[in-house]
Amino acid sequence: MEESRTMSIVLLLALAVLAFAAAVHKVIRSRNMQYWIGSHLAALLHPKAAVPAGAHRHVYFCFADHYEPYGGTSDKAMAHRRVAQWLRDYPAVADRHRDSNGRKPVHSFFYPAEEYDEALLDDVAGLCKAGYGDVEVHLHHDNDTADNLRQTLNAFADTLHHRHGLLRKDPATGQIQWLFIHGNWALDNSRPDGRWCGVDNELDILVETGCVADMTMPSAPSDTQTRRINSIYFAKGHAGCRKSHDDGRPVKVGQWAQPGELLMIQGPLTLNWREGKFGLIPRIESSELSLDAPPTAHRVGLWGQCGISVEGAAEHVFIKVHTHGATEKSMRMLFEQGGFDALWQQLEAQYRDQPGTSLHYVTAWEMYSKIRELAQAQPA
Repeated sequence: MEESRTMSIVLLLALAVLAFAAAVHKVIRSRNMQYWIGSHLAALLHPKAAVPAGAHRHVYFCFADHYEPYGGTSDKAMAHRRVAQWLRDYPAVADRHRDSNGRKPVHSFFYPAEEYDEALLDDVAGLCKAGYGDVEVHLHHDNDTADNLRQTLNAFADTLHHRHGLLRKDPATGQIQWLFIHGNWALDNSRPDGRWCGVDNELDILVETGCVADMTMPSAPSDTQTRRINSIYFAKGHAGCRKSHDDGRPVKVGQWAQPGELLMIQGPLTLNWREGKFGLIPRIESSELSLDAPPTAHRVGLWGQCGISVEGAAEHVFIKVHTHGATEKSMRMLFEQGGFDALWQQLEAQYRDQPGTSLHYVTAWEMYSKIRELAQAQPA
């Protein structure tokens, strides 16, 4: 009788473990966490190098905006109203904040090539030239070809530079240079169903046409999310190969890009247990700011804890967050509900006002430039 009771208990425990494992598996698959959860767990077991004792920590913050005035609409008047609100409200709130160098926050507008509107870009360019940010390249495309993509990127970069005075040229080659975010996250044809891109060798074309760095990731919970997370690394395209940026060569002090490589600058991706459901199901922290995911003190802390840095320079931490800032919902959170103020207040409290730490508000291009500077430095 006692043996039978013991066997029954063991069986019940085994069933409970199996049920729990099945539930965990279901949650992971429902959020596409299978693409990156292994890397997250590996990072917990093997943490990144800590900031050297006594070293001053520098935190570089970049707000990379998927800035789509025509997002969800073809109404020109609505698109212009959206941008007009930015022109009116952004300077008013940004002027109230400063980083450790006394600089106000700056915004990086990744503007979609397919939404080109000459007057709107003049307005955004004017805001940037007044010291409030910079413009980079964004693109949504589907069922595309390599030749058409090449033509689209070259034409848009040329227009931004020569018509609007944006972007910049490589002083050695004269080629227009820019940073990139892929619409719908499908960089290098990375969606399993092949939608929202279509070009397997996209990384090669980006490098060829003047792109120096990509800021698309993280994309979780999308199924385009890469295996590598919380990293700054080089990826290289391979003809006929999709999602070539799934992994790559980590950027290290003294080791800059090799021919054909594209710099990948990722934003924080981790699990937020404190703000999850019932303390049992964590929220995915993908560094996105939206009406449903406003900035909080805990989130700002998590971004820094991800420790995104160049190997050999752990005291320089890079935080890149993203939003779709030209939609009514996002603007409501950012402007009307105090999202910008809350974000900058927490960044300043946690990184500017703490001993041994400095906060730097930077554009996407300035973040790229700092990473390049560290990687081209001679190891100590």
